[in-house]
Amino acid sequence: MRQSQAETRRQNVAKRSMTKEAKQLSGLIAGLRKSLEGIQKERTSTKLSGAEMGMLDERRNNLLLTIAALDDRLSAVQGLIDLGRPHVIRVH
Repeated sequence: MRQSQAETRRQNVAKRSMTKEAKQLSGLIAGLRKSLEGIQKERTSTKLSGAEMGMLDERRNNLLLTIAALDDRLSAVQGLIDLGRPHVIRVH
């Protein structure tokens, strides 16, 4: 009986932890998308040299890659929550 309660407790803690992570990831992704919009506006609204345009393109590409990676992580976390298989991620 106690093992069952302990396992339920662990599952609840893991679910809360992963739900918190999902919220943090969503907020981070939203902020990065806003930055991406700012880069797009800057790119189209001003006359830029080739070097400046290249720098903005590089920043945009880095943001797109970061957003894609965070989207993948968010999908994985949400999938585990939806499947009822949350787990606590241990960082060493």
